[in-house]
Amino acid sequence: MRSIDLNCDVGEGAGLDTQLLPLVTSANIACGAHAGDSATMQKTLRLAAENQVVAGAHPGFADRAHFGRRELQLSAPELRQLILNQLATLRTHGDFRYVKPHGALYNLAAREPTIARVVVAAVRDFDASLGLLALAGSELWLAGDRAGLNTKAEAFADRAYDENGYLISRDRPDAMRPTAAAAAQQVLEIVTADRVRSVLGTWVALRPDSICLHGDNPTVVEFAQRLRSVLQCAGITVQSCWGAS
Repeated sequence: MRSIDLNCDVGEGAGLDTQLLPLVTSANIACGAHAGDSATMQKTLRLAAENQVVAGAHPGFADRAHFGRRELQLSAPELRQLILNQLATLRTHGDFRYVKPHGALYNLAAREPTIARVVVAAVRDFDASLGLLALAGSELWLAGDRAGLNTKAEAFADRAYDENGYLISRDRPDAMRPTAAAAAQQVLEIVTADRVRSVLGTWVALRPDSICLHGDNPTVVEFAQRLRSVLQCAGITVQSCWGAS
């Protein structure tokens, strides 16, 4: 029987984490740069543990005004230190098992081999036992796998894809799936047929270990409930791709 992990970005101040964490199996916790603070990190790590959800670090650009979704030009040493600082900050509040970059950093690392290698090296140097969650088939996934990290592939429930398997820019009006029903159908296609339809109408092959839900979406709780029900009806088990918490 096929299984799939459901991960969600949390600790970002959306106010839905208490309702959302019982519905997911992995939690990407903001590390204080694009969002979050010490109190939020402590609370979110505790909530994850209480719900037997595997905790991960979610480092991003230090750009709260744009929620880490604006690409910043940093040197390789600057980017490495930015990631190391955030991982160290979250570690002071508790343990986590994997790393998933946030927002613009995630997308840059997905496309750019040089950025991907910096991210992977920072994770490996901080703690080589950590896993890495990366866009399926991306440069970040390839770099993590080549470096020997426990690298898992991710797909998105509510984002639209281009013909090469990358997420299209959020600036485009068709960047998001228009309804929960459309997003749920996209997930079913991904999980059962290992493919997603691009905005051009072509099929793109991918086989993810995890599906991402965006925690800042006001309807994410209702969507997570619906998605779990749809997956269960399709005979798909929802469980963490990282093993037991």
